This record gives sequence, structure tokens and C-alpha cells, in this order.
Amino acid sequence: MHHDQGIHLRSVCKTYRGRGADVEALRDMNLDCAPGSFTALIGPSGCGKSTAMRIALGLEDYDTGEVRIAGHPPAAATASGVTGVAFQDAALLPWRTVARNIALPLEVLGRDPAKHGHEIAKLIDLVGLKGYETALPGQLSGGMRQRVSIARSLITEPEVLFMDEPFGALDQIRRRQMNVELQRIWMESGSTALLVTHGIDEAAFLADYVVVMHANPGRVVEIIEVPFERPRRNELYSAPAFHALCDRIAKVLHGE
Repeated sequence: MHHDQGIHLRSVCKTYRGRGADVEALRDMNLDCAPGSFTALIGPSGCGKSTAMRIALGLEDYDTGEVRIAGHPPAAATASGVTGVAFQDAALLPWRTVARNIALPLEVLGRDPAKHGHEIAKLIDLVGLKGYETALPGQLSGGMRQRVSIARSLITEPEVLFMDEPFGALDQIRRRQMNVELQRIWMESGSTALLVTHGIDEAAFLADYVVVMHANPGRVVEIIEVPFERPRRNELYSAPAFHALCDRIAKVLHGE
């Protein structure tokens, strides 16, 4: 079997055992993200979308089912740098420069950042932070910190990129600019991407497939294919076909 760079969850179940009631976080969760595709996971709070991502990262166990990330068990994929991660909180180390924050995953994997100066410089350029190499996080805006976070998630040249609400803290105008940027960066990286988001417009703009979840129990209710060609531009946000797709996603999301 050839090496599959995709994300695969098969019949994954996860229940949190409580003192009173058990909470069925995921029931029979199936997710297949083809290599090089971009999938958005959307659903109400408590629908298990972040749980699914944490399971895919090997940060959390599951009761039954099977998970393969680029052909590896989740924890192994994360530990070997096959997986890149960007969360809503950029979680940068305040005492490290931009360049040294981006280098962090290399150090974790025991690689010498000094040998990767070219890759670090290339990523800084890619995320539009040329000239800020030696800046500290405290000197950057929220949007710039997120760019550092995304560059850091790409430094190991991951086959799979996981993002949990990376632009959740930004205002809508900024977020839309960042979505255009993220699309460009992702297209250049060639990685398989999974984005957890609350934003219907963000999901529709970025993804090839929007996976809609419902809560209690956390489960996938529909997978909606996004028909727009790439690269998608800012004008797409005002196109009637875009609004129609967002309305369709909203209907499924709200159980109509």
C-alpha cells in the first residue's frame, strides 16, 4: 500500500465518564481527508470537533475505532513532525524572537535549527513577516502572532496540518485577509489540512469539504462539497453562490 498522507478516522467512539451522566463526545465518527485536501469541521460547542482533533493529534485516547494520520498512529505522527498544529492561542514563547519561535518544533524533534536557517527565512517570507525575524511576540499584533504560529506549524514540512480556530480572536476583516493568506500558504505547502472553526463563511471559503457535526452525541451529520475554484479571492465573499452555500451549511448546522 502506498504511503497515504491523508487523515482517517474510522468508527471512532469516545465517552467521557462522569460521576452523574456519561457524555458521549463522539459516536461512530468517520472522517476521510484525502491527501492534499482541505477539510473544515464545523458544529456547535460540545459537538466533539475539538475532541476529534485532539484524538487525531494523539493528545487524547478513544474508546473504539481506528485512527491513521499519514499512515501513522496519531501520537507517532505528532512525535515525528509529520503533523503541524496551529491553535487559536498562538502560544508563542515571549522571550524568543519570531525566528526562534518558528524553530521550536525542530528543537523538540532534536534537529539543529542552525541548519534550517534557509527554511525558517523562507517561511517568514511566506507568512509575510520579512523584517520581523528578531522581533519578540510582545511587539507584534494578534494577526502577526498568528502568522508566526502558522509558520511554526509548517517548519517540519508536515504532511498534515491541524488548525483549531486559528483566527478566532481576530475581527472579521482581518480574518478574511488571513483566510486568503492561509489558502495561499496551504496551497504552496501541499499538506492535508483540517480546520476546526465556528465560522461558516471561513469554512466555505477555505475548504474543499465542510463536515458538519451535531452534539449529544457528537457525530457527523453531513459532508458538503465546496465547488469554488482555487485560488479563491476576496470577491468570493460577496458572490451569490457563496451566500447560497453558506445558507445551506447553516441549515444543516441548525438541524433544519
